[in-house]
Amino acid sequence: MSEEPSWFTTAIDDPPSEGHVDVAGASIHTLSWGRSGNPGLVFVHGGAAHAHWWSFVAPLFTEHWHVVAFDLSGHGDSGRRDHYGHEMWAREVMEVADAAGFPGPPVVVGHSLGGMVTIQTAATYGDQLEGAVIVDAPVSRPSPEAEEGRTGRAFRRPGVYGTEQEALAHFRLIPPQPASNDFLIDWIARHSIHETDAGWTWKFDPELFRGTMVPLREQLASIRCRVALITGELSVVVPPDTAEYMYELMGRVAPVVAIPEAHHHLMLDQPLAFVAALRTLLADWEHSVGFRRP
Repeated sequence: MSEEPSWFTTAIDDPPSEGHVDVAGASIHTLSWGRSGNPGLVFVHGGAAHAHWWSFVAPLFTEHWHVVAFDLSGHGDSGRRDHYGHEMWAREVMEVADAAGFPGPPVVVGHSLGGMVTIQTAATYGDQLEGAVIVDAPVSRPSPEAEEGRTGRAFRRPGVYGTEQEALAHFRLIPPQPASNDFLIDWIARHSIHETDAGWTWKFDPELFRGTMVPLREQLASIRCRVALITGELSVVVPPDTAEYMYELMGRVAPVVAIPEAHHHLMLDQPLAFVAALRTLLADWEHSVGFRRP
């Protein structure tokens, strides 16, 4: 395993406050960093993932932000539902933000499936947001989670293993990509599994992708709050033609930023470049007047 850099150890040595928020009968697990009273920043993870995908990133924003990440229902340590959908997940975003007590409208940042949830949140609740940042989430083509959910290769039949180490050895990224920062992979993997009566298995609900992967073209085009797209320059999920199409849907006025040498899971292969890009975007939004489409 590669040596853990100082920025990572400093970040994880800043443990979050944990809590739960009830949203429509499901207990939603939350993580919180930073000082209450600072502007709100909400991170939304991808499909079959969890809030700890952000726990080594979130502390790098606490100088200016009150940061919250949470497990969408059906993920991580949150409760499960009989049915899932972008509208309910968007409601979870807003109720978690409300429970955090932010002094004003928050900025929402979502990766992959979380980016789709961010699109839905901004389309439905845009007048209650300061901005929305979509992180490598496609609109014009299916997401990797959608393909896995359709074929049932991974998400629909999660394995059960006799030991924790055996389960960790089976962790993989979807879609696959180079993973030189194996200390980050290990961190995420250890928060992705739990022990059950049958053995060690993944925390997510294997039914959560049934019917939830739908196009969001109208929603993206209807967003009226500030919005931006951050992609991985080498992403197979949001290649340049998809980013260009999303740019058109956003009225050709929203920033589109490609992180060099980054793949789909850009907070893993280029974490500091991602942090720098997001910090820059947020600083610009704080000191400029947003263009609002009619």
